[in-house]
Amino acid sequence: MFIRQLSAALAFAALFFGGMAHAADCPVKLGGVLPVSGPMGQVGERISTTGQFAVDHFNAAGGVKGCDVEYVLRDTQGQSTVGVDAAKSLVDLEGVQALIGAVSSGVSLPILTSVAVPSEITQVSCCSSSESFTELAKSGDTNGYWFRTYATNRSQSAMGALLTTKSDFKKTAVIYVNTDFGVGLAKRFEQDIPKLGGSITKMVAYNESQQSYRAEVTSALEGNPDSLFLVAFPVDGATITREWLALGGTDNLIVNNSLRSTDYFEAVGTKYLQNLQGYDSAQPRLPSVATFNELFEAEFDGPPNGPGLHSVYDAVTVVLLAMEASDEITGANIRDNIRKVTSVDGEEVYPGPEGIKRAKALIAEGKTIRYVGATGALSFDENGDVQAPKMTWKLEGDENIETAYYTEKEVAELIIKLDN
Repeated sequence: MFIRQLSAALAFAALFFGGMAHAADCPVKLGGVLPVSGPMGQVGERISTTGQFAVDHFNAAGGVKGCDVEYVLRDTQGQSTVGVDAAKSLVDLEGVQALIGAVSSGVSLPILTSVAVPSEITQVSCCSSSESFTELAKSGDTNGYWFRTYATNRSQSAMGALLTTKSDFKKTAVIYVNTDFGVGLAKRFEQDIPKLGGSITKMVAYNESQQSYRAEVTSALEGNPDSLFLVAFPVDGATITREWLALGGTDNLIVNNSLRSTDYFEAVGTKYLQNLQGYDSAQPRLPSVATFNELFEAEFDGPPNGPGLHSVYDAVTVVLLAMEASDEITGANIRDNIRKVTSVDGEEVYPGPEGIKRAKALIAEGKTIRYVGATGALSFDENGDVQAPKMTWKLEGDENIETAYYTEKEVAELIIKLDN
């Protein structure tokens, strides 16, 4: 009798716990492919740390389906071949069903086409803004596995052109990183600037990780420009800026969002950057953004200033919420549930452990949710893209100061003006 009862109990346990394991094998692994070394290492390290911060919040709220989440990070070194190998390792060896990353579009793109899409793995980037992803999605080549929590190059070039011409600069040189991101942004800027009354004196591409960029700077100085639009990442950007100023270039600098970085400011010296201006995605004036900022400052003893911090937190959180909403954690189910946890018809939920607990409870009740996060209310279009407000900034002494705020509507109107 005892043996029959024991056998029945063991059979029930095997069935019950086997079903749980099928839903979520513990720990649940989330892959990260981010640059924590190389020319983007300083930016990537802060982004990766903030990604772990989001995972910690989810674990504090009970994890995914009762399992802790393990954030498995691989360094891309800012190189496409390294990034692809890292992603393959995460998929083939670690069994991840979702990837966070990369930062550079030139790394994210081959990961998407060589790893994520063929393996049916969802990929969400915090930072890659090339319009190539939109075109791939439109042609059906992403199979819906691509999402990003940062707006495209289209808004970046528009803001760069607006900031340049509003500053009354008429002759602008452009130095840009020779990657899919840099080429796309620079070419768009070249098209936008004359529509707002400016002009380009010289377009100069550079290759990453060089000891000196004297030749590129010398070329860009031809035509006596009154301003420089610099599309770069902090390490190389600092080298270019120092050489530009040393060779007599103007200190009227317009820079892309990646150079809104204390590493760049310190490497050049803030006293040389008092006429520098830049743009970045702005955080909407919403309670969810304030909540994230407060949580971040309490954890890291400083505000979340810098590229990719708000957007990587949201990238991680929406993926984990999509896992929670999935019957089985697969790349396809994550893909299909990302829009369900960011539905405009859902009950709003917010960042932090308490907000995530509420989100999990609503999901368990079968209710639709709308995650409103560190970047505001996310809404992915059919191509996996989002729109975002923008801001402009400058340095006053050592302090990074916001100078203007542009709503999503204002940014959209600017783009329409430029495209017509």
